[in-house]
Amino acid sequence: MRKEDLLKYMIDKKESIKNLHVFSRDTNFELTKSFIISIVGPRRSGKTYSLYDLIKNKLKLADEDFLFMDFEDAELTGINFKEILEAVNLHEEYYGKMPTYVFLDEVQNIENWSKSVRSLFETKRFFLLVSGSSSKLLSKEIATSLRGRALTYNMLPLSFKEFLRAKGIEIKKLYSTSEENQIKNYMREYLKYGGFPDIVNEEKLATKFFNEYIDLVIFRDVVERHKVKNVFVIKFLIKNLISSFSKEFSVHKVFLTLKSQGIKVSKKTLYEYVTYLEDAYFSFFLKKFSYSSRKRDLSIPKVYINDVGIINSSIPSSSENVGRIMENIVFLELKVREKETYYWKESQHEVDFVVIGKGNKIEQLIQVCYDISDIDTKKREINALAKASSELKCKDLLIITYSQEGEEKVKGKKIRFIPLWKWLLS
Repeated sequence: MRKEDLLKYMIDKKESIKNLHVFSRDTNFELTKSFIISIVGPRRSGKTYSLYDLIKNKLKLADEDFLFMDFEDAELTGINFKEILEAVNLHEEYYGKMPTYVFLDEVQNIENWSKSVRSLFETKRFFLLVSGSSSKLLSKEIATSLRGRALTYNMLPLSFKEFLRAKGIEIKKLYSTSEENQIKNYMREYLKYGGFPDIVNEEKLATKFFNEYIDLVIFRDVVERHKVKNVFVIKFLIKNLISSFSKEFSVHKVFLTLKSQGIKVSKKTLYEYVTYLEDAYFSFFLKKFSYSSRKRDLSIPKVYINDVGIINSSIPSSSENVGRIMENIVFLELKVREKETYYWKESQHEVDFVVIGKGNKIEQLIQVCYDISDIDTKKREINALAKASSELKCKDLLIITYSQEGEEKVKGKKIRFIPLWKWLLS
């Protein structure tokens, strides 16, 4: 690549970033020259924009402070590592100083990229941030390849706080009645369309976006990448994962269903396909709580999808689904908050989330229920919490509802009720 062309790319890239409208993300990167910062997550979740946010909003970097290279830009097609080093030197030549920050996006497109990044890192001269995801190399594998040298940050679709900021709503401790009503209206929107940045202000494109997103995951992240020949089984598995969201998911049941339809596929293959989808950050699995790590690992997990918009675009809406949608959102929020979580189940009692705190102590028990105005529903949810509280010796009991708020004492145990929107903003 000609020196003049490389310099032009560097200058043009800074100019395009400068002209972008970038809303702030909540992820705070602990920047250090002692580690590479690796940003991983689902496709289209905003990993690249989180770097733009860092440049524009959080660090407010001047042009001479950073070098940004996106290896999916046509101008950088075929670039090699030596030319990246040349870009660093060119930056010093043009701006009179080395860049303090080096951003390498879609880094998997560089041949022998991990050796290249490590070589750059070993100089300890820069804050080095990398991200990427494609059928060549999933974002999780970027973090894995840099193990021991990288601090990894998960980037999921927008949280409700970030969603509101993207809508121009200021996050505050207290809101007027009018502001609360507006937030509740946006809560309905978030429950329906989720938080993928591409459709936050383009809801009319949601159906097309999600259909194409699923195809992208199927064909690039699974079929193309792993050379899977049985596309029907992958599609069938994805449909089952989506329809089972916020519920226990059994690969064995999927195996028996396929077998009953005369479709031959081994359980081992199905488990491999599930792993492929988990590696692509399409779905997440929550283990059943047990003090025995072996029992936890062997338990039937509950499944959650990376964004509720995918769920709503794939299956018909119903009143039952709203509560499960809320539960899926709570799971994702707990993941963003980096909480270690499980579900708890004993006979007829089930608690949605067991939150583990410091020293492996059980910090909180959370139920998610759309409406507790029905006496039987309320009794079921409270009894499960009370049972788990006694078994697990946890006093912090919470029921997240759609709109009810308050506090009750049941059998000497205090249970708090909080609307989903308030919990998400807490």
